[in-house]
Amino acid sequence: MTPDGRTGAADGSSRTPRLAGGNGQGAPSRLVAAVEALASVPPWTPETDPEITRAVAFLDDDLDPETVLRAGDGAAVVAAVAIVVPLIALFGAPSVALAAGLLVGTAVAAVARYLPHVLATARRTRALGTAPELVSSAVLRMRLTPTPETAAAFAADTGGGRLAGSLAQHVRRARGTGQSGLSSFADEWAEWFPALRRALTLVESAGSAPAEERERALDAALDVTLDGTREAMAEFAASVQGPATALYAFGVLLPLALVALLPTAGTVGVEVPLAAVVLGYDIFLPAALIAASAWLLSRRPVAFPPTPITRAHPDVPDRRWPAPVAGLAAAAGAWRVVGRVAAPWTAFVTAPMVGLGVALLVAYRPMTAVRDWVEAVEAGLPDALYLVGREVGRGRAVEAAIDDAVELLESATGEVFADAARQQRQVRAGVRESFIGEHGALAAVPSERARSTAELLAVAASEGQPAGPAIVAMAAHLDDLRGVEREIRRDLERVTSTLAHTAAVFGPLVGGATVTLAEQMSSDGPLTAAVSPDALGIAVGIYVAALAVILTVLATGLERGLDRSLVGYRVGRALCLASVVFVAGLVGTGWLV
Repeated sequence: MTPDGRTGAADGSSRTPRLAGGNGQGAPSRLVAAVEALASVPPWTPETDPEITRAVAFLDDDLDPETVLRAGDGAAVVAAVAIVVPLIALFGAPSVALAAGLLVGTAVAAVARYLPHVLATARRTRALGTAPELVSSAVLRMRLTPTPETAAAFAADTGGGRLAGSLAQHVRRARGTGQSGLSSFADEWAEWFPALRRALTLVESAGSAPAEERERALDAALDVTLDGTREAMAEFAASVQGPATALYAFGVLLPLALVALLPTAGTVGVEVPLAAVVLGYDIFLPAALIAASAWLLSRRPVAFPPTPITRAHPDVPDRRWPAPVAGLAAAAGAWRVVGRVAAPWTAFVTAPMVGLGVALLVAYRPMTAVRDWVEAVEAGLPDALYLVGREVGRGRAVEAAIDDAVELLESATGEVFADAARQQRQVRAGVRESFIGEHGALAAVPSERARSTAELLAVAASEGQPAGPAIVAMAAHLDDLRGVEREIRRDLERVTSTLAHTAAVFGPLVGGATVTLAEQMSSDGPLTAAVSPDALGIAVGIYVAALAVILTVLATGLERGLDRSLVGYRVGRALCLASVVFVAGLVGTGWLV
């Protein structure tokens, strides 16, 4: 699957398919069923759009663009009805309800048409995050066997994810043509990551260069990839500062400040109905924040995504019931406690927040623990490769070098290497089998970077002493790559930390304080009769909960990319903290005023 949603035919041509799954296996059947159900709602057939067709083709192979467009219109119809009916039933304002339904339906239709582009961009940036590792695999193979065809096949076989899968397609199409597939692959992805084409051009040209020039070209290919990643993310971090500040000011600060002014509207002859407050704070503002967040995330050029952890991992329990049980228990406890320390209406807001937050924490904490272990293993890979490469360069076998390195490695990586060395001694497993075999040391470590390292050591075992310098060079490259990742996160930290703190602390604190101020102003006199203090508090509380979710997803996506378990865990943590801070803001401000 190419980045523009095309698959290569056997003759090297391209065709637009019915959508290519983000994981290469199609969308989940439940999602497909939901989309098809929504597509059956509208009686009309919308016109297809080339951009949507392109995005949809990159995402999944179980749906076609027409179905996705019809589903977007169906979602708009359902959303409009869901707004109109309750507003008429509760407030008896058909004109306001119809206008709100029309606005919401139009917004949902617009978002639905933009959503495939956002999702395709998110998956594309996630794929491009593996570009440095893919180039390094090709460079490593070129150092040992200076043949571009062999290097391309090795990089495709040892890599993981969509980028390596795309390269594998080009390698298959290039067989028997005298080409490696690197050039055509680089051309396909050059629009989104120009540095990849420059790097792979250097790799391919190194095949016909003298030995000294070949080493310089291969070193330059690694530098080009890392520099391209660094520059792209630095430009993104600089460009996102302004939009993020505007989102913070107009999506968070100003709306919360206006809460305290609502009770005074009656003094100037303006009555703000409850329906307007609910629509503004609980529908339109969250929708605008979601749209702005999607726009910001779609501009991210490259993502270094966290390792995806699923329930198939042996350290992740199969049981799903503890999460909802813990959530219900936490919600019940919060209901009882909050009702004693704050106004009764507060429980209607904070109990669901606490319940959902605890449920997410319980559901995703095991996956987070596994990811922490994986990151610890990856952190020690440069040191491990350096130790092994140095000994191999001195003439020692890779197996013996691994055994020697175990004594010097005290990290999680050392435990993995110790396990591999033990298997080599006890069951006479080869280097590859001892790491990534069925019972290898990396069997429970879902890390493409670690598996690529094991593949490198397996190749080195067959090459012998000449592979020593290549292993040391790979160690230096991995260290540089980790440095680039840290630098990128530092560049984005000012934005992401502000968003995260606003979601969990500042937003709930200001929201609670302004609600209390509004209640105090209402108690001083009948300034407005349209919105009761309890209803205003619930409306603002729902908005605070929406902020905790939306801003946390945005901060996580900007920093690490969108991974379900990581986003779920951080959203759960933000909801729990936001609920506590919201109540603290309510009670604390009441004491002060």
